[in-house]
Amino acid sequence: MYCKANLTYGEVIETINIAITKLSSKGQIVIPSEMRGNFSEGEKLVIIKNGEQLILKKVSDLGKNFEEDIAFAKKTEEAWQSYERGEFISRPADKFLEDLEKC
Repeated sequence: MYCKANLTYGEVIETINIAITKLSSKGQIVIPSEMRGNFSEGEKLVIIKNGEQLILKKVSDLGKNFEEDIAFAKKTEEAWQSYERGEFISRPADKFLEDLEKC
């Protein structure tokens, strides 16, 4: 399931891509086709763990925009903290999934 959504923190609005996938018993995940346009089969990726977040980046692009990736991770963490403080609208998981399917 794939969707584009607006992430709002403060007065800034960013459009992000959201997808739901599963972790296999072997620790594998499938990156939805809509999100892997610039990735090739067999390409090496770096996984950056930041708290509860995982960021995938091409090894070949590791030096490029790395600071932007870290800044995005921090913004995402700030948004998560806002959610934990109750600053976001809460809805049942099934309603959220229904809305994702409409995208």
